[in-house]
Amino acid sequence: MPPVSLRTLLRRFRRNRRGSAVVEFALVAPIFFALLFAIIETAMVFFASQVLETVTQDSARMIMTGQAQNASYTQAQFKTYVCGKISVMFDCANGIYVDVRSYSQFSTVSVTAPIDSSGNFVNSMSYSPGNAGDIVVVRVFYQWPLFVTSLGYNIANLNNKKRLLTATAAFKNEPF
Repeated sequence: MPPVSLRTLLRRFRRNRRGSAVVEFALVAPIFFALLFAIIETAMVFFASQVLETVTQDSARMIMTGQAQNASYTQAQFKTYVCGKISVMFDCANGIYVDVRSYSQFSTVSVTAPIDSSGNFVNSMSYSPGNAGDIVVVRVFYQWPLFVTSLGYNIANLNNKKRLLTATAAFKNEPF
């Protein structure tokens, strides 16, 4: 077999296209998968937020109709009631926070953000379901863990790579 020059080897290498698809996929795959995971994570956060909104609205009805007040629910009992509706998707033991506050009129309602300037969650929850005719604001919080933040897509609003999901229901208690 005659010796092959370097120039001939390079020419053969340039003409051979059998591995080009693999190389192109290796270049595009990281961007494709990062985008795919970011879309999936955004969809999961959105879905979890919608579930939390629905559960908050359904649970707030207990207070609005006076059932929680007549049964003398405590904050822990109301949280257990809320957790009973969402135990599949959320970790109630470590992540659900319920804040119920009552006001005399809508103009006095004051809702503050539960995130401080450093990005930490401020746990200042209270439970005051009010009486008949009172204005009540029920807020439910959950710290949703994020996984795609290390790929450059960061929707976290808390320091520990979590997104605080918030659901709110504001209403006037029915006469009971």
